[in-house]
Amino acid sequence: MRQLRVALAGLGSRGKDTYAKTAKLFPEKMKITAIADIDPDKVAEVAREYGVPAEHCFSSAEELLAQEKLADVMFITTQDRQHVGHAIPALKKGYDLLLEKPVSPDLQECRDLLKTAQECGRKVVVCHVLRYTPFYTKLKEILDAGRIGETVTVMGIENVGYWHQAHSFVRGNWRNSDTTSPMILQKCCHDMDLLLWLTGKTAESVTSYGSTYLFKEEMAPEGAALRCMDGCAAKAECPFDAEKIYLTNEKTGVEHGHTGWPCNVLTLHPTPESVREAIQKGPYGRCVYHCDNNVVDHQVVNICMTDGSTISFTMSGFTEKNSRYTKFMGTKGEITADLHENTIEVQEFGKAPEIIDVSKLSDDFSGHAGGDNRMVEEFLDMLIEGKEPEKSMTTLERSLESHYIALAAERSRLEGGRVVKMSEMRERNCV
Repeated sequence: MRQLRVALAGLGSRGKDTYAKTAKLFPEKMKITAIADIDPDKVAEVAREYGVPAEHCFSSAEELLAQEKLADVMFITTQDRQHVGHAIPALKKGYDLLLEKPVSPDLQECRDLLKTAQECGRKVVVCHVLRYTPFYTKLKEILDAGRIGETVTVMGIENVGYWHQAHSFVRGNWRNSDTTSPMILQKCCHDMDLLLWLTGKTAESVTSYGSTYLFKEEMAPEGAALRCMDGCAAKAECPFDAEKIYLTNEKTGVEHGHTGWPCNVLTLHPTPESVREAIQKGPYGRCVYHCDNNVVDHQVVNICMTDGSTISFTMSGFTEKNSRYTKFMGTKGEITADLHENTIEVQEFGKAPEIIDVSKLSDDFSGHAGGDNRMVEEFLDMLIEGKEPEKSMTTLERSLESHYIALAAERSRLEGGRVVKMSEMRERNCV
């Protein structure tokens, strides 16, 4: 079997803690031979762990890309607005790409990348990892079997989770669309991709509403300090208090043994002491009402499909759970799919319901409900075997349709809920 050489551009949570680790799962299929990140401590640690020589360790993706080709494949997991700027030169050097989503919030950049990939004849797979999970794979199988007939109505919700909203989209890297992406693209292009793939339909038009309802200065409770650890008078009753989320929360706090995400975003090796110091000094200790965020904390999207069927989708940061829930209503029955419970209930009209426990269908639910590892392995297998992408794979061409819908939704939201025709978006991106 051919072993692929892999270069990692970006060693954040996805690059370092997710995709790098697949080298240990599939050692016969991949070997990390070059790495790049602006954090020298991360570079040094990954180099030691995977045996990357010093001459193949770089302080930025740009420095890595300035070298001769050092691998067969590049995993690009830099920040949203850097993706295309790193991907295009990588394609021109002959790398095939595993590209973190979203591709870009800029429609012209999406067009440029697709054109370059086609001209270079390289493969680009975008990391819509949920497609590869046992849960959504099974759901697709049921829908394709026609058990509920033609799907007419879909209702979906992404429960972002109150602490995840605060961590990533108020205090964190994706808080401001001017420097990253709109919330509906960054967080929910997963959902747009899933809804298109699962239904097998094409969008005709989109409307959307949403705003930053809570996380703004005028909503701050009386006595709120600029930082959680600065004698905040509202601290005791505030669920978004950084000390609660990163130290004492049973589900996320380092004092309860949670040393992975989200705590490892604050400090490379989380301990109560290092996390407390990060809260005291760093961005994750800021009051959620006094940050420089502008992305929405709730949004609804309505999609009219070309066949007249409809999809309604809600994203909310005001939930306890961090998961997805979808209901499909068809001409012969309905399906309720609950990712948090890992169950799919199939109700064919006039028959007894069937409840499928997806937890019994696989022994790997790590990393995005089991999607991360399967996605990487399918990508590697495609390249090793020299095959064309499977229909289920999130190629660049397929991924961009989810981006068109998300960006149409953002345009509609900013323009007061205007109906945005999808032709408006696609025509701007014709190749």
